[in-house]
Amino acid sequence: MAKNDEPTPEEWREILASYSYPEEVKKTKGRRGRREAKREHREDVRRRTKEWVREERRRDPIRPAGALVIVLVILGLGVGARFLWPSLLGEGHKGDHVTATASPTPGAQDEEPSTTPSSSSPSPSSSAAVDLSKPDHVAEEAVRIYLTRNPPKDGDHTASVLRAEPYMTPALVENLAGHTDPGWAKLVSRGGVATVSTVKVEPAGNDLPVDTPVRVWRKTTAKVDVEGYEDYSETTVLQVELTNGDGDGWHVSRILGL
Repeated sequence: MAKNDEPTPEEWREILASYSYPEEVKKTKGRRGRREAKREHREDVRRRTKEWVREERRRDPIRPAGALVIVLVILGLGVGARFLWPSLLGEGHKGDHVTATASPTPGAQDEEPSTTPSSSSPSPSSSAAVDLSKPDHVAEEAVRIYLTRNPPKDGDHTASVLRAEPYMTPALVENLAGHTDPGWAKLVSRGGVATVSTVKVEPAGNDLPVDTPVRVWRKTTAKVDVEGYEDYSETTVLQVELTNGDGDGWHVSRILGL
């Protein structure tokens, strides 16, 4: 991804400013007591984050984009806290309920990926039974698996890409794994773990190509529940292209809305 697509310093400061404390910390009596509880909570989060980073480095070097996110979070919780102290003491910061709306043009995912998937990310078993007979089922499973994420266990965003690999074309897997994911960075900044509760699949709108025997478009609406510093839910709408050119089953070949 181009350098200009990376978050700006102002955007990173906004992410760090949105830091929210657990209810037990907020309910601590006395201003001095709350300040001490917040300091202890930040130190605990910083310690656990450093332990996680150390473990991930032991297994496999962290990719540059992932390292940038982790370093910025640690700096914001530790040394950088004194520069952002007024924001970190705020009581009113809340996690927003976000709906994914960005939709690149259909040709956007045809770009050459800049990197290759991490070899340490888990790969689905080739012996697992995968039903590719119906495009609606394939679209539902691909979206559900791709949007289900656990940063402490996954390590980087390519883990969910590889879990959804049986339902995607090789070109799409390579493309998604080779580009940074804003949704992953947001999830990490909020200490979140994302699960998908429902996925609704329906025909795409008239602005997309009509269905053919070898290619169809589907609109998927996923409800994503996040548990983190603050629990929240968001709705993600994606337009999914599926192809069956070789007759070996339907696969997701393109996703619009990421």
